[in-house]
Amino acid sequence: MAKKISVSKTTKISGNISTKDMRAEDVSTEDIGALDTCRLETYFPTLIYVNKLHNADQLNAQLLADIRAEQQKDQKGIQRSNFTNLGGWHSHNNLHKEKRFAEMANRIRAAAAKISDDCDYDPKYQLDIGTMWSIINSPGSFNRSHIHPGCLWSGVYYVQAPENSGQIEFTEPRTQHLMDQAKFNPNKKRPKQCWTKVRFKPEPGKLIIFPSWLYHSVEPNFANEEGEGASDRIIISFNLSQYKK
Repeated sequence: MAKKISVSKTTKISGNISTKDMRAEDVSTEDIGALDTCRLETYFPTLIYVNKLHNADQLNAQLLADIRAEQQKDQKGIQRSNFTNLGGWHSHNNLHKEKRFAEMANRIRAAAAKISDDCDYDPKYQLDIGTMWSIINSPGSFNRSHIHPGCLWSGVYYVQAPENSGQIEFTEPRTQHLMDQAKFNPNKKRPKQCWTKVRFKPEPGKLIIFPSWLYHSVEPNFANEEGEGASDRIIISFNLSQYKK
């Protein structure tokens, strides 16, 4: 049974409760909170922008051919968060300077301009591509958790993403929040503002842009499609920085 406490009949003043002229009255602790006001204020958010590009089928068909050609030209590639010994391939970092990737670069710039507007950035600066590359993750390969130093935003665009080819996972950036977790209702989905991880399913045509300081990783590719290269997860990734116009 709820505990009874002595309070007064009160008058609301600007959403608060006046304690003048208190007169005893029985009110349960369950009911007394109904007299108070509460609002949620959100500060220091972690912004993740998810875009879906139109005419993705046509764009991806050309990108797929161009990325495969790049892989043939530089079969070794470079190693970053990928594991080359597990079949992961990483191109050089300047694809945005090549004419054949110009359309993809311009679509990224268009999405970056929306972020600049949304964040009210200084109009004398353009949020633009500093580096852009491709990654091919064949079955069994993945990307370890990492961040992208030296830039503001980073992103991934899915060119080919068969079923079970591995989700991208972002981790709560405040390590203190990971150390001592509250107990949540086991019969309900945890509220979004209390998540410590979030995953996005890869889908061709999806463009995700996130803060470069946000730790992220990619699950192993467990796709099992028929046909040579059909099980590969193929992406374009990039970093964005502000440049004086």
